Amino acid sequence: MATRKKPVRKKPAGKKTVRKPVGRPTRYKKEFAAQALKLTILGATDKDMADFFDVDERTINRWKKSHTEFCQSIKKGKLEADANVASSLYKKAIGFKHKDSKIFLNDGKAVVVPTEKQYPPDATAAIFWLKNRQPEKWRDTKNIDHTTGGEKINENRSDRDARIEELIKKHQGGAD
Repeated sequence: MATRKKPVRKKPAGKKTVRKPVGRPTRYKKEFAAQALKLTILGATDKDMADFFDVDERTINRWKKSHTEFCQSIKKGKLEADANVASSLYKKAIGFKHKDSKIFLNDGKAVVVPTEKQYPPDATAAIFWLKNRQPEKWRDTKNIDHTTGGEKINENRSDRDARIEELIKKHQGGAD
């Protein structure tokens, strides 16, 4: 039994085909970029944003790829949040002071007295800062290579074979 070929439909000359979008329409809205900025400044992760927008984390990643303003908002917010934390950590590491006020009761009346509160440097914050900013100087462990003794690791095969032969001869000569 012979199979019949389907006839090929020819497009009219000069007409472009318009493809209809495939799949479900996106739930993304332009105002999500501003919301993402605020969320990331507050320290939200991609998972937190997915929960906030009631979507899967993969959807957040797709939105970052297809909506430049959304991606830029997230980057800007994370950068600002990280800068705020770094600034606070630095202040805590070196110590800082700020204006404050104390309220006293004098003859039954509240009296507000301006003061300045002093926070001493914090050794833990300083160590953390230094380990991350200058790890080669301040890390707890040093990576020391004990395997090569300063010799080349990447030898070519003929050099390696020659060195093995030399070691065998040396060993045999010393064993006699």
